[in-house]
Amino acid sequence: MSTHHALPPRDVLKDQARRLRKTLETSSQPVSHGRALELIAGQYGYRDWNTLSASAPADRARPPVQVGDTVRGTYLGQHFTGAVRGLQALSDDRHYRATIVFDRPVDVVTFDSFSALRHRVTLTIDERGRTRERTSNGRPHLELAL
Repeated sequence: MSTHHALPPRDVLKDQARRLRKTLETSSQPVSHGRALELIAGQYGYRDWNTLSASAPADRARPPVQVGDTVRGTYLGQHFTGAVRGLQALSDDRHYRATIVFDRPVDVVTFDSFSALRHRVTLTIDERGRTRERTSNGRPHLELAL
């Protein structure tokens, strides 16, 4: 019985098969996509693609936004529009460190006697564009309107 190492998600395995197929095509050894999937399974020590696919973790989450996107939503209960200036996938493949620059500063204080303006925030969001951190009323600190 073979020893199996930690497997990448299925979408990564499929990408590997596509790249292998392209590489073999350019070296005049074309194979079908199905054959490329079977070759990838063999590289990981599995007897066939179906067995590998069943053993692999689910596909990675797709980020809800990309760098350069214009976004809108709420930050600490205040509506905003802005642009995504930075995005980094975190190690769990389900959360992203996002930097958003607001078009107009957001006043995060609700008192009339003073203000605290934010021009830019960096926070962790999930694939739905929401933070785990919540305000006292239970709403996420940031919610993107996707």
